[in-house]
Amino acid sequence: MRTRTRRWLPLIVLILCLVVPASPTLARASSVHIVQPGETLARIAARYSTTVSALAQANGLRNPNFIWWGQRLTIPGSSSASTPTSSGGYHVVRRGETLSQIAARYGTTVGTLVRLNGLPNSNFIWWGQRLRLPGGSSSSTAPAPSRSSGIHVVQRGETLARIAARYGTTVWALTQANGLSNPNHIYIGQRLRISGSGSAPASTPSTSSGAATGGKWIDINLSTQRLTAFSGSTAVFSTAVSTGVPGMATPTGRFSIQYKVPSTTMSGPGYYLTGVPWVMGFYGANSIHGAYWHNNFGHTMSHGCVNVPVGNAAWLYSWSYVGMPVVVHY
Repeated sequence: MRTRTRRWLPLIVLILCLVVPASPTLARASSVHIVQPGETLARIAARYSTTVSALAQANGLRNPNFIWWGQRLTIPGSSSASTPTSSGGYHVVRRGETLSQIAARYGTTVGTLVRLNGLPNSNFIWWGQRLRLPGGSSSSTAPAPSRSSGIHVVQRGETLARIAARYGTTVWALTQANGLSNPNHIYIGQRLRISGSGSAPASTPSTSSGAATGGKWIDINLSTQRLTAFSGSTAVFSTAVSTGVPGMATPTGRFSIQYKVPSTTMSGPGYYLTGVPWVMGFYGANSIHGAYWHNNFGHTMSHGCVNVPVGNAAWLYSWSYVGMPVVVHY
């Protein structure tokens, strides 16, 4: 009997090895995928056993053909995406979310969220923004913007561009109203005067620069090293940029986007850059494009082009069109 038991032991061990569950696959082991050069949304969807439409919905992608190198994509079905990020009657916006997705998640409407949070534009929310939810207590975080006070107290993580969008005004107007020498330097607790108590200022760069006020256009301020996208006289997006260094300054004037290419090679004295993304030419060899080779935005760095963080350049590329006005000024 003892000999017979030993004879069956190897077979029992083999069976146990065969029925042990396999280790998790790549598709469910990670909740976030970082886009690599040359990848498409279809390839990423196949890799994680999901669909293009599911990825587009999970990440709030308006156009599934526009993804960029280094972009972080949430994989639907992963643990980090399954639970809403909320605290005390507020929702913290995740990368790629839209207001309509947040409204559906909490069983409310876009209009309700716009009203509760005083949003001037339902299409402009940002990663990390805290949105007040219906029935939530307002004591857990900063209050929604008040248009009657005319004063905003800067909160942790806020930028002048976000504050401007929140009150339906512009970076330029806030800079002028508060005598700011550098719009990139504001601090927690700073009290900012809101031009017109929340309304758009009577005068914007569009007036002095002669840009069209009825459509979309781009304003580039060389003094502040900042690009602002406008719809009429309303700022809808703003980002720090790097323009031309002394001796190779970015030209000033009123231009328009002449062409758009998703990627190209750029070369000149002392540099050779492949895969320069989201290129929008506006004057000769000068263009607005993404820059992956530095992170010194807000300071002059280029040979005359307008360097933009890659993610922001992707947004501008999808938002802009050939012929769109571009105004460059000090």
